[in-house]
Amino acid sequence: ETFLFIYRYLATGQSLASLHYSFLIGKSTASLIIRETCVALWDVLESAVMSQPTTAEWMDIADVFMQTCHFPNCVGAIDGKHIRVLKPIRSGSRFYNYKKYFSVVLLAVSDANYCFRYIDVGAYGSSSDSAVFGHSLFGRLLSSNSFELPAPQILPGTTYPAMPYVFVADEAFALGGNMMRPFSSRGLTTERRVFNYRLTRARRVVECAFGILANKWRFLHSPIPLKIDTAIKAVKAACALHNFVRQRDGFNFEDTLSHTLGPTQLTVDRGTAHGAHVRDHFARYFMSPEGELPWQMAAIEM
Repeated sequence: ETFLFIYRYLATGQSLASLHYSFLIGKSTASLIIRETCVALWDVLESAVMSQPTTAEWMDIADVFMQTCHFPNCVGAIDGKHIRVLKPIRSGSRFYNYKKYFSVVLLAVSDANYCFRYIDVGAYGSSSDSAVFGHSLFGRLLSSNSFELPAPQILPGTTYPAMPYVFVADEAFALGGNMMRPFSSRGLTTERRVFNYRLTRARRVVECAFGILANKWRFLHSPIPLKIDTAIKAVKAACALHNFVRQRDGFNFEDTLSHTLGPTQLTVDRGTAHGAHVRDHFARYFMSPEGELPWQMAAIEM
């Protein structure tokens, strides 16, 4: 009955008052059940469905990105979304975001199969993507080169130079040797427009993952009526269940970009000179006979 209760809440977003009448339990008991069950789900599933990839697993992820998104040496797409919550007591405006509602930020890294490889939940809604990323464990590990990323590898069809494995993100994230973001929209050359198109094709998988998550676990469609720490545990459990269901049912899923999770605040961080050099090389490669797609020029004209 506990499983049915927690599934009913996560999958339908049914209110605690409604669950109180359906299961004949008090609201405080319902909140306690949600908290304890979500903690147990996360503890059991995290190592099974969201463990840090090994070097070989990173290469497998890159192969799928290349097959489905045509972006070589890509090992993940990063983005952040707002999860609606009720205003915490004595929180001031820390959880109040630029969209004018209270939220916590879900920062996620997705592979090309729409599975989350890393999540960080709980940053203030007023925070930007770049700030959340910089303070997250993932951001610190990436900046200190602590991931077991594969050694740089030449791009398909080329002989030089060896290019690093990278994550793709939007303009909110800082450019780096292992982090690609679009070129600024001002004064774009054809080469840069093609790069932005190719990067967007790869980055959209994390948007699809958010869409699948929110449509499967519909408690995310409305403000979570729980204390902040319990709400965070519920979101983490939903992400773990998302991966579990994806891996169990397979990856044949029609892409969806429809969800109710709000985009996080955009701030511009220019990044590093090395990151700019890596991005420029990718841009040149996408215009070369070895790296171009037959439809990319038509796509950027649309």
